[in-house]
Amino acid sequence: MTKIIDTPSQNNLKIGMAQISPVWLNKEATISKIKEYISKAGDDDCELIVFGEALLPGYPFWVSMTDGAKFNSKEQKEIHAHYIKNSIQIEEGELDDICALAKQHKIAIYLGSMERAKNRGGHSIYCSLVYINSDGEIKSVHRKLQPTYEERLTWAQGDGNGLQVHNLKNFTVGGLNCWENWMPLARTTLYGLGEDLHIAVWPGSDFNTTDITRFIARESRSFVVSVSSLMSKRDFPKDTPHIDEILKNSADSLANGGSCIAGPDGEWVVAPVIEKQGLITAIIDFNRVLEERQNFDSVGHYSRPDVTKLTVNRERQSILDIID
Repeated sequence: MTKIIDTPSQNNLKIGMAQISPVWLNKEATISKIKEYISKAGDDDCELIVFGEALLPGYPFWVSMTDGAKFNSKEQKEIHAHYIKNSIQIEEGELDDICALAKQHKIAIYLGSMERAKNRGGHSIYCSLVYINSDGEIKSVHRKLQPTYEERLTWAQGDGNGLQVHNLKNFTVGGLNCWENWMPLARTTLYGLGEDLHIAVWPGSDFNTTDITRFIARESRSFVVSVSSLMSKRDFPKDTPHIDEILKNSADSLANGGSCIAGPDGEWVVAPVIEKQGLITAIIDFNRVLEERQNFDSVGHYSRPDVTKLTVNRERQSILDIID
């Protein structure tokens, strides 16, 4: 648990929300854009920067626009193969430049990334939320527990290994991907680990963030930072496989942002920001957490572990258990 040091320097945390579009399904170009925003946040004295769900290299918007459930479709296979090739294999050092920037700027990072998990063979992809500390070390990789609806046609199920929290000044920070934030037991896991700064990442749009951000804040008496990406029809690169079919069925705007921050009382620190690309910043005060825990603490004085208790399996899942 974080040791509370009652000074402004430890109580106050400057957060940057990178509400940006990816260079869709182009990992090299998207990494360059991510690095640009890390540097911007560092130059602006941010101590944490958060990027949206699956930003690297982008959300699978094509599935709902191109008959993604059609079995044995050559079109779907070719787009999916392109997606795999542009996803990240962390073990091969593909986030090393981002880690180096975190260390250079002394800034922590939450990054939504599609992960080609090496311990699962390297050919399936997981929607992962990566936490990098201010020393440039990857401290947790949370693979989304349950892909949502059409996401299941392209993403694999994750596991509980990444249900971790991290000390950040006086705060204890943890995070979940998109509709995982609606899963009460996943949230409770992080609360039970001492979380008081919750990171919720989304592919985009205020219809996701507006209600739940304030709800989680009130339930947990924590700060909640929701960060979404942007995506418009013009953000699809022309060299994407089957781009004409994708564009034919695409709306002009697929993700309008909606990044926001709610305080431990459930009121807005930053109300949802719509259709604006850029770095959104705010300073939060840890004392507000302590004040709001006075009358409610869902895993502390207001809990009854003698009546209800949660069991969590954090083992990293793999098909192999090798004994040499």
